[in-house]
Amino acid sequence: MRNSIAFRLNGKAMKLDVDGDRSLLWVLRTDLGLTGTKYGCGASLCGACTVVVGKEAVRSCLLPVKAVRGKDVTTIEGLERDGKDGKLHPLQEAFADTGGLQCGFCTPGMIMNAHALLLKTPKPSRAQIVAGMEDNLCRCAAHHRIVQAIERAAAGGAS
Repeated sequence: MRNSIAFRLNGKAMKLDVDGDRSLLWVLRTDLGLTGTKYGCGASLCGACTVVVGKEAVRSCLLPVKAVRGKDVTTIEGLERDGKDGKLHPLQEAFADTGGLQCGFCTPGMIMNAHALLLKTPKPSRAQIVAGMEDNLCRCAAHHRIVQAIERAAAGGAS
């Protein structure tokens, strides 16, 4: 059943006529062409599909698009510094600088999860970072570098 779904996506008002039960992931990827959000497991286990809704990291693969009605959604494409200048966000820079991106597949989900963590806890301890990131999987075993990247970004006030 098609619904009119209005929400803010990466700072811009959106109104879509879509099946409200379709996953946000597939609406982002196929309807809107925002392919930075990755399809990993399709079961909300790996975190590759993580986006930020409000200030919460959410797995978009099983989230029906109707659940974001009236909310702010941020994807990796919307994470530019100041949203306009095209520069990398400090988290993106930190991931690149520390080698926390390896193959890059999990990186968008990792960065979005880290962004939500820093929105809630701007200066997290290492233990808070590790705990906050434990549900996002990296097959390249770059977790140590990912933690370093988040620490670096937090030290500079990344989010």
